[in-house]
Amino acid sequence: MKILVVNPNTTSSMTDKIAIAARAVARQDTKIIATNSQDGPASIQGFLDVATCIPGLLAEVARHPDVDAIVIACFDDTGVDAVRTLVKVPVLGIGEAGYHAASMIANKFSVITTLSRSVPGLENNLMRYGLAQKCASVRATDIPVLKLEEGDPATLFKIRSEIRDSIAQDNTEAIVLGCAGMAALMAELSEEFGLPVIDGVAAGVTFAEALVNNQLSTSKIGAYA
Repeated sequence: MKILVVNPNTTSSMTDKIAIAARAVARQDTKIIATNSQDGPASIQGFLDVATCIPGLLAEVARHPDVDAIVIACFDDTGVDAVRTLVKVPVLGIGEAGYHAASMIANKFSVITTLSRSVPGLENNLMRYGLAQKCASVRATDIPVLKLEEGDPATLFKIRSEIRDSIAQDNTEAIVLGCAGMAALMAELSEEFGLPVIDGVAAGVTFAEALVNNQLSTSKIGAYA
C-alpha cells in the first residue's frame, strides 16, 4: 500500500524527520510518500498558522491522487476534516492517532507540546474526540517548533522536565509527544522514564495501515460528502 504523509508546513528538514519516523514503523510492503506544503507557514503554532496552512495542504494532497491513505503530520490535526472531504481514502491526524493510542494503553495520559498558545487548540481537539477525560494534562515547553530541529540539549532538558513533572504531579501513565518534530525522541524517552511515550506519526501510520487492511474508507454520507 501507499501512504501519503503530509507535513502541512513548509520546513523540509522537519519532513525528513517525519519520513524517518514513518518508515521505521511501516510494514515492508508499505510505501511512505513524505512531503510538505509548498506554500504556507514554516511552522504551525496556534490558530492563525492552522488557518493559513490549509490551502497549501489541500494543494499538496491533490498532487498525490493515487494513495491508499493519508496521514496529516501536524499535531493540531490541521485540515483533517477538509482533506477527508476531498478524498475517499482514510485520513488520519497525528494528534488524534496519538490520543487514541494512549487511551488504549493507559488510564491517563499527558501531552507535551511546544508553545503555550498551542494548548487551547489541543484541548479543544481532545474534547471533540471525547478523550478529554483521559488526558491528565496538556503541558507546554514553550519551545518554538523550529527550535526542535536544532537538537539543542537545553530543548531536550525542557521536554524531560515536563515529562518528569507530569509523572509526579499529574499521575500520568503515558506521554503523547505533541509535535511531529519530537518524533525521533519516542524510544529514548520511553526507556528513560519507564512508561509509554507515543509519537503521533508512528501511531498514524500504523492506524492507517490497519484501516486499509480492513478495507475501510472515509464515509461519504453526511459531513464528508
